[in-house]
Amino acid sequence: MTTQTAQTIDLEAIKSRQHATWSSGDYAVIGTTLQIVGETLCEAVDVSAGSRVLDVAAGNGNASLAAARRGAEVTATDYVEELLKRAKRRADADGLLLETRVADAENLPYEDGAFDGVLSTFGVMFTPNPEQAASELARVCRPGGRIGLANWTPEGFIGQMFKIIGAHVPPPAGVPSPLAWGKEDRLHELFDGKAKVEVQRRHFTFRYRSATDFVETFKTFYGPMVKVWDALDDDGRASLRTQLSALVEGANRGTGRAIAVPSEYLEVVATRTS
Repeated sequence: MTTQTAQTIDLEAIKSRQHATWSSGDYAVIGTTLQIVGETLCEAVDVSAGSRVLDVAAGNGNASLAAARRGAEVTATDYVEELLKRAKRRADADGLLLETRVADAENLPYEDGAFDGVLSTFGVMFTPNPEQAASELARVCRPGGRIGLANWTPEGFIGQMFKIIGAHVPPPAGVPSPLAWGKEDRLHELFDGKAKVEVQRRHFTFRYRSATDFVETFKTFYGPMVKVWDALDDDGRASLRTQLSALVEGANRGTGRAIAVPSEYLEVVATRTS
């Protein structure tokens, strides 16, 4: 998205809608199942004890908790306060130190180079102004520090799910697809002159009792799906259910009665260069 395009879009209105979306349902129900991604990302970034780590668009704190388990001094930020409260409760239950702060990923309230590492798992990719978000990630990371991201790819299962959702309720006009963060060439563009980008393709496996269980869980708890479901009439809901169930069943690699659906994502390690 060019600077001119960014200026012609009402970003504050978009953010307000996004806030309402991620505040609906209960993302923590979905997010908690993704904990292994945060653990893997912290290993990729090589989070060390005593390092200062910022988790951006932290949700209910998967990457935050993973970094805290490694002895880092962690701050979790998100613009949905309720999700941060969930992250803090999880940290308290595990006896981990975690600072939380409500903050916009495109306007982080920290000084330049304040952190040794900056993380985001399936979070910052949803910002409406990706250039600004990437700039902020790099700005608050010290030179030589690492930015670690986990981003769904367009080709993967979640990428295909979003295509089906978008066909039923189109996303806001002019806002770039979050799935662009799952393209290596786009990442190099976003961090050009700021960080050296390395990527690894990985898969997270969604495990549910059935395709029906998957769809019911997501339409009940996953904000983007909750909003779309509420916006559709009965025919639209039937169509969405049918297409999502077919997607799940087609992607299923389980050999038993339950389903196991691998979803590709990019594990990104960007080392701040200046």
